[in-house]
Amino acid sequence: MPSRLRKTRKLWGHVSHSHGRISKRRKHPGGQGNAGGLHHPRINFDNYHPGYFGKMGVRHYHLKRNQSVCPTVNLDNLWTLVSEQTRANAAKNKTGAAPIVDVVRSGYDRVLGKGRLPEQPVIVKAKFFRRRAKEKIKGVGGACVLVA
Repeated sequence: MPSRLRKTRKLWGHVSHSHGRISKRRKHPGGQGNAGGLHHPRINFDNYHPGYFGKMGVRHYHLKRNQSVCPTVNLDNLWTLVSEQTRANAAKNKTGAAPIVDVVRSGYDRVLGKGRLPEQPVIVKAKFFRRRAKEKIKGVGGACVLVA
């Protein structure tokens, strides 16, 4: 908008510039944002934001949210953790030497029982085993080894 059309052109010469008498029209007279929440906008906070002020619960200092992280692997993915050559050699080997699948070294902690295992003994090392996983591994003649 060109300045010749602005309201200030009309207000030249009027001392207050239509904002009251001396020392009115300050920048933020009520404060900015949520200022004074317990005072002047109290009704708004009480009606639309109940429980905004105050404390609740117990402090937990130095909360570490990743303590319960436990990466899991299912039985149907168990043989993908070792090479195909290892599996082929174990299938040919009739002496009963079962291959060792170290789940922890592959970045997993717990073995879950989903899926089927081929009828081939295998030794599985992990931190935790689900009951179904143990049953299925022992069912094919394998063993579960707990690792710290």
